[in-house]
Amino acid sequence: MWTLYETLMLILNVIWFVMIAHIIMSWLINFQVLNLRQPLVWQIWNGLSRLLEPIYAPVRSMLPNTGGLDLAPLVVFVVIIVLQRMLQNNAQWFYSF
Repeated sequence: MWTLYETLMLILNVIWFVMIAHIIMSWLINFQVLNLRQPLVWQIWNGLSRLLEPIYAPVRSMLPNTGGLDLAPLVVFVVIIVLQRMLQNNAQWFYSF
């Protein structure tokens, strides 16, 4: 069962870092440091967006329309933090099996 705990924590950490990369890249694109017309930048952006869209879409459908402000990443961050804390607080349960 310990491997289940480690696997869940690894998945949450990978999602966390992919989201951080996506957010930083969106800032760099919005401040025109990166240009989406460059093929490598477009491929990375498109790949990160495709990875995260299945996570963001259900959250966006529940949130009210806020115009240009996307709160889905913030909500997903909070959910990831809560899930990590829940797993850490209940880690002894994974040891018992």
